[in-house]
Amino acid sequence: MKPAAFDYHVPSTAAEAVSLLAELGEDAKAIAGGQSLVPMLALRLAVLEHLVDLRRVEGMRGIERRDGSLWIGAGTTQAAIERDAEVASAVPLLARATPLIGHFQIRNRGTIGGSLAHADSAAEYPAVAVALDARLEVLSPRGARTVPAGEFFHGIYSTALEADELLTGIDIPVWDGRCGFAIEEFARRAGDFAIAGAAVAVQVDGDGKVSRCGIGLLGLGSTPLRAVKAEAAVLGSPAADVAPADVGDTAMATLESVPSDLHASADYRKHVGAVIVARSWQRAVREATDA
Repeated sequence: MKPAAFDYHVPSTAAEAVSLLAELGEDAKAIAGGQSLVPMLALRLAVLEHLVDLRRVEGMRGIERRDGSLWIGAGTTQAAIERDAEVASAVPLLARATPLIGHFQIRNRGTIGGSLAHADSAAEYPAVAVALDARLEVLSPRGARTVPAGEFFHGIYSTALEADELLTGIDIPVWDGRCGFAIEEFARRAGDFAIAGAAVAVQVDGDGKVSRCGIGLLGLGSTPLRAVKAEAAVLGSPAADVAPADVGDTAMATLESVPSDLHASADYRKHVGAVIVARSWQRAVREATDA
């Protein structure tokens, strides 16, 4: 099939882009890399009157180390993130998540902002953002605001963004000290969306006890999830004494409305999820305690 006819707009600034979104209303949609939106348009799962292309918008690309965090412009491609030494050093979890996204052709065009705004619960970047307490920068004609990642994702393809708002950047805290990071997922084929996955960040103190922990889950709900009870259960415990299987079981125990579809039943997803969380936890702790 071919997309339905639409008017095409190419703003040069973020202010111009949000002005267009405000003027055109709900019949308009912003497009960044287009790796998710273009197939939906081609299949007419989405029909729009207006498309606002962000590829020429100034100031929405780049990677900068700032006070205790790493800022990434929403228009920065996944391929650029994958190759960047600053990302690998400052936010290893993001760097390790990126090669799991689709195939390299997808990453050449796909952007971090597009992935976050698309809000697919099986995508890697949303789970990483939730696990690391990222802050998302949003612009509208009313001005700028910041939304914590934990409050950004509302449901399937649904976020805190209003119709006239644009995601312009993401600010990710940099973890210092003895830290370990791991992301694992299970998919039917390489490049497919994950049936279940987990992004884990662990920090230990001088005695090897868990002082900080973030566990993001993907593919296990209508939004990326955070395993807060599993995190709370390990805080203050010697990391080496925590049984990985217990972390996985605790992470799955409180899940509600786990999706069931032709790819996997809810029970199967939870079983796989428990194993994936355990593996990710074990790898992250090994890295943290060896640091």
